[in-house]
Amino acid sequence: DIIPQPLLDQYLSMTDPARAQTVDTEIAKHCAYSLPGVALTLGRQNWHCLKDTYETLASDVQWKVRRTLAFSIHELAVILGDQLTAADLVPIFNGFLKDLDEVRIGVLKHLYDFLKLLHADKRREYLYQLQEFVVTDNSRNWRFRYELAEQLILILELYNPNDVYDYLRHIALTLCSDKVSEVRWISFKLVVAILQKFYANSANALGLNFINELVVRFRHCSKWVGRQAFAFICQVGMFSLWFCVYINFGA
Repeated sequence: DIIPQPLLDQYLSMTDPARAQTVDTEIAKHCAYSLPGVALTLGRQNWHCLKDTYETLASDVQWKVRRTLAFSIHELAVILGDQLTAADLVPIFNGFLKDLDEVRIGVLKHLYDFLKLLHADKRREYLYQLQEFVVTDNSRNWRFRYELAEQLILILELYNPNDVYDYLRHIALTLCSDKVSEVRWISFKLVVAILQKFYANSANALGLNFINELVVRFRHCSKWVGRQAFAFICQVGMFSLWFCVYINFGA
């Protein structure tokens, strides 16, 4: 009742390998690109019409097809709602997390947008996997780590102070010691955001421990780059903010 059945059948046939040989070698990529629009048109009540096609595209041998889906999976999650997302999209999302960097960057760029749509218990499961984003196929791919730091700044609001301290703090400290200055600089902003998280939630003990760790790790670092990092962290947070937080934590 929404679109003519022959038109839908024609769209679904775009995943047929024979079409790639006779029509267009990138026809599967075009199909993947259009899928969120088709899903929006059909509505979540008709998702069953697209589910098999989506799964076929998600396992396509061409990484460009999987990459296209990875960049739009958060939009599809909004269309489908939390129940269908948990049942049908989360398994595919998990597969993308273990894919090539060219595919992983798609989910990384919209990691916050996807995680915020999940229930708290399901979202918490990803705390264990965020560390994996620090490792890339190509260590020179510093923009990947830069994107991770940017996403973590947003993701802080999705987790409680204890989870931030136990899981995200370690990632932030690792990124602050990155070989690329751009990554370090955005990571300093992440460190300040973590301190602000502790301060806003009255997590005084966690904040004080983190500050002391920063002092030991960077302020008293034997290498000048570490001491410079401490100065930049103070600069990013502004000295007045750093001092107020430090005093309020009882240091």
